[in-house]
Amino acid sequence: MIAACGSGAAHRGRTVVYASGADLQSVNPLLTLHPFAKQVERYVLLTTLVRYDSALVPRPYLARLWTWSADKKSLTFRLQPGVRWSDGVPTTARDVAWTLAAARDAATGYSRLNDFADVAFVNDPNDSTVVIRFAHSQDAIPDVLTDLAILPARLLDSIPRAELRRAAWNEHPVGNGPFRFVAHEPGRRWVFAANPDFPAALGGPPALERFIVVVVDEPTTKLAALTAGEVDFAGIQPAHAAFVRKNPALTVLDYPVIMPYGIVFNTRRPPFDDAGVRLAVALALDRREIVDGYLYGFGSVADGPVPPDVPGYAPFRPVPTNPDSARRLLGGRRIAFELLAVGSGEAALEQMIQARLAAVGFDVAIRQLELTAFLARVNGRQRDFTAAVVGTPGDPGLGYLTTLTELAGLRPAADPARAQRLFRDSLPVAFLYHARGVQGMNRRVSGVRMDLRGELPTVATWHTAP
Repeated sequence: MIAACGSGAAHRGRTVVYASGADLQSVNPLLTLHPFAKQVERYVLLTTLVRYDSALVPRPYLARLWTWSADKKSLTFRLQPGVRWSDGVPTTARDVAWTLAAARDAATGYSRLNDFADVAFVNDPNDSTVVIRFAHSQDAIPDVLTDLAILPARLLDSIPRAELRRAAWNEHPVGNGPFRFVAHEPGRRWVFAANPDFPAALGGPPALERFIVVVVDEPTTKLAALTAGEVDFAGIQPAHAAFVRKNPALTVLDYPVIMPYGIVFNTRRPPFDDAGVRLAVALALDRREIVDGYLYGFGSVADGPVPPDVPGYAPFRPVPTNPDSARRLLGGRRIAFELLAVGSGEAALEQMIQARLAAVGFDVAIRQLELTAFLARVNGRQRDFTAAVVGTPGDPGLGYLTTLTELAGLRPAADPARAQRLFRDSLPVAFLYHARGVQGMNRRVSGVRMDLRGELPTVATWHTAP
């Protein structure tokens, strides 16, 4: 699988191979749940209206400028001229208006639909202007506009929004980003090539010739491919960081991410429709043990869904580790449930959870699934799970709090502060830790910055050694 992309780093030249733990599912931003796929959409294949800089300040991108009305209810974007789709057709305001309209339509199934709840209408008075009107005054540009990449309306608008998953575009996407789609081999790889016509105002053509995402779902296979030079980037387990650092051709990138991990309870069904049972789980867990023994320090204990260094964090008193209180809540009962997780390996984290819960009265059956199957069960309309270990990719606007609340089966709160109180009071999630990103990288690649925006925000400026 991997060797087909090149037998060694020295022979790849200006091609970078990036290992992903699962196929990207889709590169249609209206349909995507896979967190890495969302980055491929907004940094590789497509463009967003605005994008964050490294300080999380919104900066112009497809929109070269924007203005607010005096009452902060109307936001006008002026688009950058000269941005073309890979088939040569100009990107226009109609593409933006159609994409936003599709995202706002519940039939589409866009995962951040709630982020558009305050949008009254979207208008495109001419090819280079988009106007968004809100029902209420806004404090800032909605975070979702930095996340939702724009799609070509003319290639998708003839398809009913409820059926967008069958669009031909999904298999052969036409983009307007710094790279163009070349090929997709399902379950194996995605290939993108530099877009020579990408406008200088947006950064110009990328330095790489090709960017290839290969699918490697087994952690040990991924590690072996990295050390053999078959891939240039691979997410690695914290336990392997010291091993990777010993290789002079490699380095370890350790960076902050908004990615709270926790056990999400399906409050729609027993036994977790009982708040006392949810509290018993939370009291039984030892989060410090997980951070030290499983993450090797590459993370921090999570007392809630928002990391303390992210704007909007609301401090609350944490749930302590107290097995005796957990046992009292269960009153001598033994409660069995299935715990879903992503993976195919030794399930070290899940086994730590299993042991702690067994000590207070829970019989936990661990079931590991490949990421696509996991997402289908947990995020699918049927919500086919009782409890699941979930890492939630966050956003600086904290819109993910709504997604996480709905996943557990509770009604979302109106604002981030109230949402955090809901997590504290109702415990729809037993939070475990705030992750840090850990990537092994071949030193032949330079210009790489990974931060709260993800792994790929600087991919268009990556260079390889000659």
